[in-house]
Amino acid sequence: MSDGEQSSLKEMAAEAWDVSKTVVIAVAVTLFVRFFFIQPFNIPSASMEPTLMTGDFILVDKIDYGYSKASLIYPLTRMPLEGRAFSDMPDRGEVAVFKNARDRNKDYVKRIIGVPGDTIQVIGGVLYVNGKAVERELIPDPETTCEGYNPSARRYRETLPDGPTYTVQECDGDSGDWDNTAPKRVPEGFYFAMGDNRDRSADSRTPMVNFVPHDQLVGRARRVAFSVDGDKAKFWEVWRWPFAIRYGRIGDKVE
Repeated sequence: MSDGEQSSLKEMAAEAWDVSKTVVIAVAVTLFVRFFFIQPFNIPSASMEPTLMTGDFILVDKIDYGYSKASLIYPLTRMPLEGRAFSDMPDRGEVAVFKNARDRNKDYVKRIIGVPGDTIQVIGGVLYVNGKAVERELIPDPETTCEGYNPSARRYRETLPDGPTYTVQECDGDSGDWDNTAPKRVPEGFYFAMGDNRDRSADSRTPMVNFVPHDQLVGRARRVAFSVDGDKAKFWEVWRWPFAIRYGRIGDKVE
C-alpha cells in the first residue's frame, strides 16, 4: 500500500471517529435532558380534550416534581428503586404525566384535581372538592370533539377553589358512567386526577386508575411542541402531511 493510500485511510478513519464522537455526544446530551429536565410525550387518546388533542406532542418538565424511577425511561423504570428525590407536590389544576401500575405501567396524562386530604366527589356531572361544588360555567353553542352527533354534548369553564380555570367536555351530558361517584378522600402520598374530557377518560374515578401515588409522577405538562390531526393524513400519505399539522397549537402553553 502506497503512502498516499495509507494517508487517505488515516483521514477516513479520523473522520469516522469524529462522526462517532459527535453521535455519542448528541445521544448522551439527549438522554441527559430526557432523564432530568424535559421529556416529550405524545397524546394517543381523547381523554384530555379540548385541552390536549389526540396527536399533540407535549413537553413534560421533570424538575417540578422531583425524581423517582417513574422519571426514568423504559426499561429503567423496572429498576427496584423506591422513594423520590428533590420532591415537590403538584398543585390542584396542573396537568401531570404519571405511570399507571394498574395498566402495565403506561403513561397517563390527566389534571390534578385533589391533593392529600381532599375529598372528591362528582354529583350529576358537577365536581365537588371538600363538599363544595366547583364553579362551572356553561359555554354556549360550543364546537365539541365528541364523536358523532350528540345533542347532550356540553363544554364548561371549570374553576377550582385555588383559582385554576380550564375547559371540560361532557360528551354524554351529565349522565355519563362516571358523572355520579361516591366521595373519595385522597390519602397522604396520593393524588386524585381527572381527564378534561369527562365522559371519555379513565381516571381516579375508576378502579383502573384510582389514586395516583406520588412516586408514580413523571412530570408536569408544559407546552405543545407539535400537533398533527391523524384523521387528515395517514402515515404513508406524505403529500397530505402539511395539511394535517395543527399549526396554531404549536408552542401553546398547557393550562
